[in-house]
Amino acid sequence: MDSSLAPSSFPDPAAAVPCGLDTAARSAAAVARGVCRLFARNDIWCLAEMPLRSGRRADLMGIDAKGQVIIVEIKVSRADLLGDGKWTDYLDHCDRFFWALHPALDRACMEGPAFRPTECGLIVADGYDAEILRPAPMRPLAAARRKAEVERLARAALRRQVVAADPHCAGFVAGL
Repeated sequence: MDSSLAPSSFPDPAAAVPCGLDTAARSAAAVARGVCRLFARNDIWCLAEMPLRSGRRADLMGIDAKGQVIIVEIKVSRADLLGDGKWTDYLDHCDRFFWALHPALDRACMEGPAFRPTECGLIVADGYDAEILRPAPMRPLAAARRKAEVERLARAALRRQVVAADPHCAGFVAGL
């Protein structure tokens, strides 16, 4: 992935997300959109709100062209960032883990040991684009675990596509 992408030049990232959401949800949706655009340019395709076997839900989970599993945890407020004690559970489900932060959020604490900067990447994103400030190091999953995660991601994507095309099918599936 190119970590030297130009920052967004659009004036209002909040305008890129749906109306009707509270401010934190709008900011999180904007960050997700920017990350997804960055990833799409780098042949990484994601699903939002992906349920994991552990019972957690990844903000974004995707796979790259090499089949590597990537999880992104989005944070838009200091309280949410500092209060998140569950994020380490995601490391068992991915080859690479990124934090994605809203540009207005102070990133200084991300270099502290609590956020494992040697194990986690860092992205800053708005509603139009994103930039990788720190690449996520590869932490390879076991082959069987990667296969299971990729299959779960594929099945979730297919379920969502079918339900989007035919909402009647939503009654036949769980875990969307």
